[in-house]
Amino acid sequence: MKFSEMPYERPNKEKILQKMDDAIKLLQKAEVSGDAVRAMKEMEQIVVDVDTMGTICHVRNTVDTTDAFYEAERKYNDELSPVLSEKLQAFNKELLESRFRPELEKKYGKLLFSNMELDQRGFSPEIIPLMQEENLLEAEYQKLYASAKIPFEGKELTIAQLHPYKQNPDRAVRKAAWEAEGTFFDENREKFDEIFDKLVKNRTEQAKKLGFHDFVELGYIRRQRNCYGPKEVARFRQQVVEDLVPVDVEIKERQAKRIGLTKLKMIDDLFAFPDGNAIPQGTPDELLAAGKKMYEEMSPETAAFIDQMFEMDLFDVLAKEGKAPGGYCTTILGYNCPFIFSNFNGTSGDVDVLTHEAGHAFASYIASREIEPIDLRNPSMEGCETHSMSMEFLTAPWHHLFFKEQTAKYELSHAEDALIFIPYGCMVDHFQEIVYSHPELTPQQRNEEWLRLEKIYRPYMDHDGLPFYGRGAGWQRQLHIYLYPFYYVDYCLAQTAALQIWMEALENREKAWKKYFDLVKLGGTKTFVDLMESAGLQSPFEDGSIKKIVEPVRKWLNENQL
Repeated sequence: MKFSEMPYERPNKEKILQKMDDAIKLLQKAEVSGDAVRAMKEMEQIVVDVDTMGTICHVRNTVDTTDAFYEAERKYNDELSPVLSEKLQAFNKELLESRFRPELEKKYGKLLFSNMELDQRGFSPEIIPLMQEENLLEAEYQKLYASAKIPFEGKELTIAQLHPYKQNPDRAVRKAAWEAEGTFFDENREKFDEIFDKLVKNRTEQAKKLGFHDFVELGYIRRQRNCYGPKEVARFRQQVVEDLVPVDVEIKERQAKRIGLTKLKMIDDLFAFPDGNAIPQGTPDELLAAGKKMYEEMSPETAAFIDQMFEMDLFDVLAKEGKAPGGYCTTILGYNCPFIFSNFNGTSGDVDVLTHEAGHAFASYIASREIEPIDLRNPSMEGCETHSMSMEFLTAPWHHLFFKEQTAKYELSHAEDALIFIPYGCMVDHFQEIVYSHPELTPQQRNEEWLRLEKIYRPYMDHDGLPFYGRGAGWQRQLHIYLYPFYYVDYCLAQTAALQIWMEALENREKAWKKYFDLVKLGGTKTFVDLMESAGLQSPFEDGSIKKIVEPVRKWLNENQL
């Protein structure tokens, strides 16, 4: 069945709640561990059914935020979700207190139950109205962002469609594109500030009602940080500042010389080569066909995966008016299949989607066939991002299918971007820690904090008086800050693992692929730190780890300059 043919039906709140109550009663009456397992399976099926409808709705809403039907359905599902969470938490509480817990832990592992305990700490029926309001505010931000119709060179462009102009070889065009983008955010300044103000207050109130000092604590629980906390992340960020930021400064100085400038301005940040950045050579359909060929040749498992993706039409990748920003991979549980969403715009990022998001999709495909129950299919998000970011590098032998004679340019800029990204991601995380530790900050004070952090994590950045960016509001373009608080550092942690897998692939591709595939098959059965240990990878939390990870990549960059 193709995605377009998958039926959507609004979940019936009363019927679902009754089924969940029945599963709770079954667990309460369990006389043997088999009864508890049966109750778990019944509850899991309820979750699968509801989640499937919610995911289909979410995808169709983000594909077209102007579709009134799916906008209304998303609102309904966003209000329903916290109510169902209350019942699910009640079930899990019974499970955690069950006399059969030792037997269930032996069957499924202790991590499943420790994750449930984390979830219990992050929820109470008292905060359901706040969670519903939070969902509505997030949808409001996405719709505002997607509403952009930016006048540029006689066209009306979305933010995604404007992006290629920010990489144009003509510096005047680049500057005009950055200014046009900034103008949209400046014109909607009050609304972006208002939405975020409400989100910060809302999330802080949720945390207080749950007994936490601030949302930082609750945010870590909701990110299922089951093996590290804020102190470990702060030490990781400090290592990045000390051992990676100087390397990034070198990269940016070299980029300036490469494009004939003495010093980069922000309008030059995305422009990497004097004759233009590497861009995909082909139409979107040709890129998808190249992606199909790549995964068919990579391994038997990836071949079966990509066949499903094409047979069921599990992509929506073209940028268009009214489409939500960004890119993501999600899983449609009821059909055991992933779905990839993106905004192709003619830049190398289009290929990054076919590798990054397909890394998520492949992991989802394997987990759905290897792991039960569904709660153990995915690791916490830094583990999931390891799947996707590693795939970006493991696909290197096929990059020529997309870039042809520009392949060397792409691979150099992709490696540089991998190192440049980590401090930026840490800056996003550090910013959120400040914001939620000090919810009283005004919009201007938040912007001042962002500018202060830029000097630490991106000391080479010169905004040169650009609208929006110059006043320190550039963080509002980062949808994770609004939609997924404390998510972004997961990418940074994952990138450290991906770089290690890439370096190993350069030495022995077969060994690196086996390591990667074995990691994917573990799903969420281990914590992130334990996953790193199982794969023989350096944990980014260990002292000196960033220097060890970065040095061989730096050496590769020095040897592969164009």
